Amino acid sequence: MASEDIAKLAETLAKTQVAGGQLSFKGKSLKLNTADDAKDVIKEIEDFDGLEALRLEGNTVGVEAARVIAKALEKKSELKRCHWSDMFTGRLRSEIPPALISLGEGLITAGAQLVELDLSDNAFGPDGVRGFEALLKSSACFTLHELKLNNCGMGIGGGKILAAALTECHRKSSAQGKPLALKVFVAGRNRLENDGATALAEAFGIIGTLEEVHMPQNGINHPGVTALAQAFAINPLLRVINLNDNTFTEKGAMAMAKELNLSFGEIKREAALSVAEAVADKAELEKLDLNGNMLGEEGCEQLQEVLEGFNMAAVLASLSDDEGEDDEDEEEEEEEEEEGEEDEDEEEEDEDEEEEEPQQEEQGEESSTPSRKVPGPNSGEPAPVLSSPPPADVSTFLAFPSPEKLLRLGPKSSLLIAQQTDTSDPEKVVSAFLKVSSVFKDEASVRTAVQDAVDALMKKAFSSSAFNSNAFLTQLLIHMGLLKSEDKIKAITNLYGPLMTLNHVVQQDYFPKALAPLLLAFVTKPNGALESCSFARHNLLQTLYKV
Repeated sequence: MASEDIAKLAETLAKTQVAGGQLSFKGKSLKLNTADDAKDVIKEIEDFDGLEALRLEGNTVGVEAARVIAKALEKKSELKRCHWSDMFTGRLRSEIPPALISLGEGLITAGAQLVELDLSDNAFGPDGVRGFEALLKSSACFTLHELKLNNCGMGIGGGKILAAALTECHRKSSAQGKPLALKVFVAGRNRLENDGATALAEAFGIIGTLEEVHMPQNGINHPGVTALAQAFAINPLLRVINLNDNTFTEKGAMAMAKELNLSFGEIKREAALSVAEAVADKAELEKLDLNGNMLGEEGCEQLQEVLEGFNMAAVLASLSDDEGEDDEDEEEEEEEEEEGEEDEDEEEEDEDEEEEEPQQEEQGEESSTPSRKVPGPNSGEPAPVLSSPPPADVSTFLAFPSPEKLLRLGPKSSLLIAQQTDTSDPEKVVSAFLKVSSVFKDEASVRTAVQDAVDALMKKAFSSSAFNSNAFLTQLLIHMGLLKSEDKIKAITNLYGPLMTLNHVVQQDYFPKALAPLLLAFVTKPNGALESCSFARHNLLQTLYKV
């Protein structure tokens, strides 16, 4: 798809407020106090056939208005997503619970089966949780996948009410043979503290299907962190944990660091070896599970040997269910070996003339970048004992990115990455951007390192008059799986890091503002990979609406 086509599509999508079963009143600053105030909203709801998502963010809804909107929702059984964050601006706290009760009753009466409920940025406190408690316990939430309650001021009491409601929802849905399978839970900035977090941990342990948990800035210290760690350990699908700005202390950190489960994830040999290197300095790690992946017999042996070199062989779980190397990889390796043999024959003639110079280059490379040497099983060489992780250079990082490698590049990492990337080539800039952003973590040091590196890279690229910004965005969207290409390009599977990094990039002065509507159009479209990173997607969308 050409850049012009992207622009046309983005323009079309930007003009419509109704798409994919979604009706949006987002950001209209409507003041809905009375039934008369809400009559236009009600009419649009009533006239919308097949309503699946209702966006009310950025408005203010009073008790009477909520009651008549709820009445309109009673006939909308297909409603699945309620985007109701920031919809009580300027309201008294006493107004919010009855408004939520009415809206919840409307959904229950309709027989709706929600998959997403977002009530973030509504300062309703513990009493507000009572307002949607009945909804959470009802059949309308038996199908819930995403629950977002960021910045609601729930406190310890609200956390306990919420935990009890989720537990009851799971019990009642299980009795009907379809237990609650919550995937995403967001509750940052709620003052949950230890008691609230512990109550929720008990609910998480019962549910067992979580994939993302975001609970930053909740005043949780080691008792709460320990309870959460125990719950996370029995949620095998969990891949994103955000407990930023809580007080772990050594006890909490030790509890959280005891299990790394990467089993049955189609991880191949080189990636598994990179994981082994990344945990080299994780002294508190008790278990590394890479079973059921695609390492192959030789890869399993190499993995064990690398971990033995770090004196960490004991943490490796069984590899008995390894699925073996991918046939395509083996064929590619054979082809590379054949090509290598042909190249060797061609180069033999010039070998004598160039012998001295390559030797000097090799010595230089060895001195700056120690290679990973894995002793063979019959070599007789003792396994190396490393007291600290090996140093990294830019090439090593870009080949096998990890947060640890990025940090080990030091304060000049951003400059080095930008220097080593051909910023005149949009494809190479996209590749470098995705590799850097893939290691994004909410940990302050890693987040800053990623943002600094991307700033240097993108500022250099966008400041060049020869750089094609539209081509860059097109290639980025293709590699993120948001735009189809005639070329067979394998999209990245985890968009969390790129989305969080883009959220930073689009706010910078160097970012061409003309690209914002295009990016917004594609991030708004339905996409499974985006939906699995709903927190990061939501943050980026909020920023793009403001740019």
